[in-house]
Amino acid sequence: MSVPEFEQSRRLSQAESQTILRAEIPLKERFFRYFQHEITALQDQMERLADTSLVGGERTDATDHCLAGIARLSNEVKDAASYIPTYDQRIYAEAIKALQDKLAETRAVVEPRSKFSFKTKKNPVSISLSDAAEMAFQGYRGVPGYRSPGTSSVGSSANNTPLYPSTPLNEPDKILQQHRPEVVPTSVPSISVGDTEEKPQEKEQKAFAANVLSSVTVNNHHDLHIMLPASGSASAVPASITSLRHCVVDMSIPTANGKPYASLTVKGVEESLLVCGQIDGPAHITGVKHSVIVVSCRQFRMHDCRDVDVYLSSTSNPIIEGCSNVRFGRTPRAYALDHDRPDNEDRWSQVEDFEWIKPEPSPNWSLLGPEDAVPEGVWAEIVPGGPGWSLDDILRAIKLIQ
Repeated sequence: MSVPEFEQSRRLSQAESQTILRAEIPLKERFFRYFQHEITALQDQMERLADTSLVGGERTDATDHCLAGIARLSNEVKDAASYIPTYDQRIYAEAIKALQDKLAETRAVVEPRSKFSFKTKKNPVSISLSDAAEMAFQGYRGVPGYRSPGTSSVGSSANNTPLYPSTPLNEPDKILQQHRPEVVPTSVPSISVGDTEEKPQEKEQKAFAANVLSSVTVNNHHDLHIMLPASGSASAVPASITSLRHCVVDMSIPTANGKPYASLTVKGVEESLLVCGQIDGPAHITGVKHSVIVVSCRQFRMHDCRDVDVYLSSTSNPIIEGCSNVRFGRTPRAYALDHDRPDNEDRWSQVEDFEWIKPEPSPNWSLLGPEDAVPEGVWAEIVPGGPGWSLDDILRAIKLIQ
């Protein structure tokens, strides 16, 4: 073999070089670089909010996409806790808090000012995004072989307000009305909030009366991507999803902030994805066909359903009746919260078929295998939607349509 041929055979491919390079970089440093990239991307999305049209709920959709991205990044920090030092975890938590504050500040600037709103006091111990990034950077300068990731930085600061800042309480219907820009229905679809009752007040206090949400309902829609905003839930209210076809409904954002729905009722849904979030009580699913459901609840009961994949977390054995071709899997990590039940208390796979009394396993349900389950990356990156992802793209990614 000639020298040139020998050198050519020894030359590593680009993919091999990248593999070796990644192997040489510690996990915690790789996560730091990834974290910097994600924060920069989220800040860019926030900066574009002011230029996003209000028509058709586009700005509301973009804002909710930012909220989902922050929640996803927070969950990824928790998932990486096994190899990230405690000190760095605190830095990441401060950076995420600053990111939440930045979004709240941006929303306060770009959204129409309401006549009455509640203000929160500034928390003096919080740090800015730039400070958090600098602290993390200084911590990694001591890592052997570390090189600066370049000029990308996270340089902004924000006032401190809570994650998912509250919408003015006297405008629940307005904030819950939205639809995807790629679909133009004959009328603006609304996500109703059941009966809205005004608290009795003295005459001089009437201007400050607050509306109380008694339920959250998504009803009678087709060909839409519906994402409930952070204000789309109050503590311990029932939720229902009825009469949907070819839709994506994401109700998880309101329940990610410690406000689970009291119960869930789903009826008459076809060819749709339902991300139902956290349910403090029972979930009753009836008449669902060719769909995917993601839910965390205490009790799960399913009636007269077929060709449905259920990604479930439940404290009691799931019960099915009159169903066929139902497959069960665990709740995706993208929707798992830090207070979720441990593995030994989760009964998602202990399904009972009330119409199957034979000793053999029921043919009406099965467990989702790895080859059939939706990949974690799809739940985290595609299902939340956003620019470039249409309704059909999402349904195709979860293997619901071809």
